[in-house]
Order: sequence, then C-alpha cells, then structure tokens
Amino acid sequence: KEPIGVVGLVVPWNFPLLMAAWKAAPALAAGCSVILKPAEQSPLTAIKLAELTKEAGIPDGVFNVITGFGDTGEAIGRHPDIDAVSFTGSTEVGALFMRYSGESNLKTIGLEMGGKSPFIVLDDADINDDLIENAAMSAYWNGGQNCSANMRQIIHEKVKDDFLHKVLEKTKSLKVGNPLDPTSEMGSMISEDHFNTVNGYI
Repeated sequence: KEPIGVVGLVVPWNFPLLMAAWKAAPALAAGCSVILKPAEQSPLTAIKLAELTKEAGIPDGVFNVITGFGDTGEAIGRHPDIDAVSFTGSTEVGALFMRYSGESNLKTIGLEMGGKSPFIVLDDADINDDLIENAAMSAYWNGGQNCSANMRQIIHEKVKDDFLHKVLEKTKSLKVGNPLDPTSEMGSMISEDHFNTVNGYI
C-alpha cells in the first residue's frame, strides 16, 4: 500500500531515541513514510533505529534517516514532497521551519521549542525527602539538558529556609561522573560548545 504522506521528523540530541520513537510511531501507524533527521551530535541512535525497523519488516523507503547539519534540516523543511515536519529544538530553528514552509509548499509544521518550567512549593508543603529529590532531579536530571527541566524553583517564604537547606545538601551529594557509569547521577554536557554556554550562565 502506498503511504498517505511523508513526514519529516527533526529530533534533538538530548533524548534521541525517545523523541524519534514518539514522533515516528504515530506517523507510521497513520500510514505515512518518515524521514528522520537526528541532531548532528547524536546520529548513531537514529541509524540503529533504522536498522531495527528494517529488521522488524518495515519496507524500504518507509522509515528513512538522513544525518547532517542545519542545511539537511533546511532541505527537509523546504522539500515540496514532504507534507509535514515535526520539530523539537531551539526557538531560533523552529522559526526557520515556519519560514521554510511559507517559502515552499505551506506544509504543516509542528513545533516543540522548549521552555523553562517552574517547580512550585506552596506554604503547606511537607519539605520531605521525596519533595527534595524531585526538586533537585527536576532541575538536574540528564545534566539539566532537557526542555522540561525545572530551572525556576518558586518557594513560599514560609518554607524557603528549610527547602533551601535541604535542596542544597541534595545537590552537593549528587555524583557527577562518566555518563556510562550506572552510579553517576549527572554525566557530561553534550559538547564543548554547550559546556561553554552553561558555564556562561553560571
């Protein structure tokens, strides 16, 4: 059966397998062909996923991976035979995909461009170990390299001192180390550029 459409999927480096699976599964289930463009920092996950789809019996040409840099994403955004693009990444690049659509075939563009989610603790909160664990890990899980990280923690003044003391103790206890070591709680930054960006914030 011929696919009913072609969907371009552009996924970020911080969750390369999850994002690809979350985007590809519904597109494939709807009868579309998929062109997956992974971030240049994490292409091997997408290539392995393509191997697995072939092994699972998905016909050639239905699940495709194209690696590359920004010009590859632009080609996906502008190609007249691609009917829709689902993009997760920066606001700057998301705006480019809107422009590519407007300058080509007016394809549908789905954008998820991150944010800075708040972690809110009200005055009646029990400042217990579970709350502190969640507060710390919501900010530092995956090295803080995710769009849903709780980078703003808004704490009622009544519980602020207790919260601050406990969350600082928790963050000081996090084991920073090799991301391949199962005992590490925080691994490395994805790249030297990203490290420098984060260092700049500090």
